[in-house]
Amino acid sequence: MNDQQLLQRIACDPRVMVGKPVIKGTRLTVEFILNLLAHGSSAANILDEYDGLTTEDIQACLLFASQSLSGTSFMPLVAESA
Repeated sequence: MNDQQLLQRIACDPRVMVGKPVIKGTRLTVEFILNLLAHGSSAANILDEYDGLTTEDIQACLLFASQSLSGTSFMPLVAESA
């Protein structure tokens, strides 16, 4: 599955979850899925927990986040101590 096909799995609609990006056809936000992964849930655990979710949906969340951050400049919020 190419990038475009994966990204088509993500939808932003102001009537669903206040416009946050979600997996199309669900109320599962990209942010929620990423948070589960960040806190140690495996893709297999997530797929077991949410019927109808696919591996490609999780890949789409990761790709969406990656592309959302590309081209973004980050500045340190706190000066590092020497």
